[in-house]
Amino acid sequence: MTSTAAQLAVRTPKRPRPPARYQRRDRPGIWFVVPFLVAFVLFTIAPLGYAIYSSLYTSRLIGGTVFSGAANYTQMFSTGQFWAGVIRVIIFGAIQIPVMLALAFFFATVFDLGVAKFGRLFRTIFFIPFAVPAVVATVMWAFLLEPQFGPFTHFANAVGAHGVDFFSSGLMLPSIIVIAIWEWTGYNMVILYTALRSVPRDVVEAAILDHAPLWRIILRVKLPMVRPAIVLLIFLNSIGALQLFVEPLILSYYQPQAISYAYTPTLYIYNAAIGSGEYNLAAAAAVVLGFVIVVISVGSLVFRRRRGELA
Repeated sequence: MTSTAAQLAVRTPKRPRPPARYQRRDRPGIWFVVPFLVAFVLFTIAPLGYAIYSSLYTSRLIGGTVFSGAANYTQMFSTGQFWAGVIRVIIFGAIQIPVMLALAFFFATVFDLGVAKFGRLFRTIFFIPFAVPAVVATVMWAFLLEPQFGPFTHFANAVGAHGVDFFSSGLMLPSIIVIAIWEWTGYNMVILYTALRSVPRDVVEAAILDHAPLWRIILRVKLPMVRPAIVLLIFLNSIGALQLFVEPLILSYYQPQAISYAYTPTLYIYNAAIGSGEYNLAAAAAVVLGFVIVVISVGSLVFRRRRGELA
């Protein structure tokens, strides 16, 4: 047994170490990663850690800052306004995301098939709303939807819908949905258009040779092949819906009665910290919102990996 092991040891060559020049060549790659890691720690990990730390304390006029444990979380979850804001962004996302992705896929398909002339020009025009700052876009739409002098109000009166107030409590959320769709459809359209351009042409040509109608080529050939991009956009837009902030904040100056203190979770955080000075309570709400976003992000990665979309 000893001689056999010795023979195997002699026969099995040792793996040579890579030359020192290759090891030195790989070291500069670390310096390309270090700036990102530093920025990630300073602007993501450190603020999140400080928010968790602040959420466990309570600042009082008498007694200073004292440790309160989960008191801020209990107060936040027991607030009916906070849950109303959560339900509101869920409704917002349930309506805005499907409508926006349907419009984005429709226009992306039109441009991919070459149906529209001057496709490059129109793609640029459709993408411009995404380049417009959200504050500017909201102010612009506020003038368009203004209850007295807005053109949409005059159009509603012209077709017989008198007394329509787009800034009322019942129509404020649909108005915000329209603004968000206008802002983000072009961005999603570009991503879906890029995914459609990657569909193998031979598959489409085979469907054409089989005399498949256009609608079947779109729904049975192109749509399944861009499904990974659609799934990715669903998760990304869901995270964006949870962060709805600018549009309700700007519109609250036009109609304060229709935008409550906690109209959205982010608006609740803003008003608690800036408006009421309850920084610890706002930190607790921010931690919860950040945790939900992390769960959605991790769920997206797990879901896509199980479907084989990620290596």
